[in-house]
Amino acid sequence: MERSPSKRREVLPEGWWSAETCWSLDPDECTFDLSDEAKSRIEACHGFLLSKAGQGEVIYGINTGFGDLATTVVDDLHGLQRNLLISHACGVGEPLPQDVVRMMLLLKVKGLSQGHSGVALTTVQRLLDHWNAKVLPVVPEQGSLGASGDLAPLAHMVLPLIGLGEVTMPDGRRLPSGEALAELGWEPLELGPKEGLALINGTQMMLGVGMVALQRIERLASWADAVGAWSLEAWNGLEAAMHSSIHAVRNHAGAILSAHNIRAWVAGSARVAQPRSYVQDPYSFRCMPQVHGASRDVMEGVRTVFEAEMNAVTDNPLVFPEEDLIVSGGNFHGQPLALAMDRLALAVHEWASMSERRTFKMLSGQRGLPAFLAADPGLNSGYMIPQYTAASLVSHNKQLCTPSSADNADSSNGQEDHVSMGANGALKMWKVLGHAEQVVAIEAMCAAQASDFRKSDVAMAPALSGLQTSFREVVPFLEKDAVMAPLMAAAKTWIVSNDPHQVGTPC
Repeated sequence: MERSPSKRREVLPEGWWSAETCWSLDPDECTFDLSDEAKSRIEACHGFLLSKAGQGEVIYGINTGFGDLATTVVDDLHGLQRNLLISHACGVGEPLPQDVVRMMLLLKVKGLSQGHSGVALTTVQRLLDHWNAKVLPVVPEQGSLGASGDLAPLAHMVLPLIGLGEVTMPDGRRLPSGEALAELGWEPLELGPKEGLALINGTQMMLGVGMVALQRIERLASWADAVGAWSLEAWNGLEAAMHSSIHAVRNHAGAILSAHNIRAWVAGSARVAQPRSYVQDPYSFRCMPQVHGASRDVMEGVRTVFEAEMNAVTDNPLVFPEEDLIVSGGNFHGQPLALAMDRLALAVHEWASMSERRTFKMLSGQRGLPAFLAADPGLNSGYMIPQYTAASLVSHNKQLCTPSSADNADSSNGQEDHVSMGANGALKMWKVLGHAEQVVAIEAMCAAQASDFRKSDVAMAPALSGLQTSFREVVPFLEKDAVMAPLMAAAKTWIVSNDPHQVGTPC
């Protein structure tokens, strides 16, 4: 299969990767090669491991069984690695999204290329070939305990290397891997000592979910501030609680940033500047910086954990040629990510929880707005039932936020007696995120409807007016009751597909 001539050929970045490094690597724009430094590291480590394996020394995962079978010596080293992939491909459930699988491939290449895993250069290159060609393994989402890493999902991800499993082709066809390899002109690989273990040990599934989610979450954080400001103005709320002095004396970075963002969104609003007879708003408006900001602080802490893991080596055993050392440890254990996923799910939930409360307030018939934001309340129910949906999603999120990392299971006949459950935490966080995006989208619908009811009032903030104009291109003013589900879906797509700063451009 020939590469598109329109694509540039580049070298994967060396050194420390940030989240932005991962997000900027685009297979639609470029194909990537390993650097010469990475190739040298991989080959040196692989050669050292082969020399050790040839000396007859008993080394876990190279010439022994796995898990509780670690005391069983095995002579068929190639068959051992092949059987490992086959036996561990026990995933169930829906396939992981393709952008998550693509991230998993990239993260696995990053880990293996650091020269402590003992794999052959051809094996790492084949993973990168899959990424470059957008020939993506089909990976069921469930089956990982996050113990020896993500064994089952990673086994499915690497089965195509030996001609098994399934892949999704760039044109969307789902094929048995053997057919796909023949079509591409790629030969199945024969795995050498330790290679299967290096491929399926690691945290790339939970980290892949987390990295793709984190990009969406950073956008959701911006939308929470933007839509919250939109609702504040539409409900005739007070800007005073956003004053910088309040947040400076508490000195939480997230709250300071959220307050700044909300002030920027309402800057120049004649509506917000109007005199009021009341001096306080309910907490869902008044405490936006404190709540939104706390979630921002969690997000930044999780980002630090993710970036450390992205640059880590998480298979086992690890090889240190310069120290003449092969050592079995536990870098594959997902606990750092498991705790991070639970924190992140709760942080995302809180954006949605507060958003739904603002929606509820805007439907209350207070502050000059009609009940349920209906043009003719009584005959029309307006936004009564979208709030039900938002409340239902928030309630579901509360249940999903029960920490996965608090659970445990005994596996591999007691050898793996404490597991992280980080993969389950990642999947739950992913679901919480999808719910939160819909809840904030419903709030945007209500903020836009309330703003339209104030057209005869004084002017909106210029930045919020930009949001209003863009939103009205996809969701119209509700003159009378309509089927709301398509409108709610359109609103979510608008939220997910746009950066608020590009749509509204706050001061």
